[in-house]
Amino acid sequence: MTGYYIIIGLFMLISWFVSNRLQSKFKYYSKVHLANGMSGKEIAEKMLSDNNIHDVRVISTPGQLTDHYNPADKTVNLSEVVYHERNAAAAAVAAHECGHAVQHAVGYNMLQLRSKMVPMVNVASRLNQWILMLGLVVMASSKNATLLWIGIFLFAVTTVFAFVTLPVEYDASNRALAWLKGNNMVMPNEYEGAKDSLKWAARTYVVAAIGSLAQLLYFVMMAMGGRRD
Repeated sequence: MTGYYIIIGLFMLISWFVSNRLQSKFKYYSKVHLANGMSGKEIAEKMLSDNNIHDVRVISTPGQLTDHYNPADKTVNLSEVVYHERNAAAAAVAAHECGHAVQHAVGYNMLQLRSKMVPMVNVASRLNQWILMLGLVVMASSKNATLLWIGIFLFAVTTVFAFVTLPVEYDASNRALAWLKGNNMVMPNEYEGAKDSLKWAARTYVVAAIGSLAQLLYFVMMAMGGRRD
């Protein structure tokens, strides 16, 4: 299992670096105030209106980095800071979450696929760790890898979900940036701040997906009789 812990440690370190970089970027661009004086809430409402979406509400949700779009009740949920602040970082996040609302409205295929996978992923994420651990114990004692393969299948579901999430997130950011620039909502320096913020936000998903794939491949190697250290 040494190899597994090395993989986990490596990607935890990379994830920490990217997350720390993201937080520093948002902190920096939070000081870049919008010339138009609009809050995150107003940016979101304007983007929804410009895309002829009138059945989605923009609401404030407690906490930090809790921003998300909920397709079930059609709400754009913005963290309190993003909801109230009037800066490039808030504009980027608000527009990005509205990008998901636009995806939902136009029937973006990858978002539909991601939504269909959610129930299966919820089950797989609850069970895969326990089944993988038990599968490793059984394989070590009896050389029977059947249970381990079941755990690998469940882990693979979460890995596929992580990669399906990537185009959804990048597309939402692209829609957000295109709207911000195309509608002259921000000044050039504000646009660059929004773009840089969303770039680092997207990289957190990339790291998570690659880390999940690396773990999956390691378990596959073990099940196939590869490294067992």
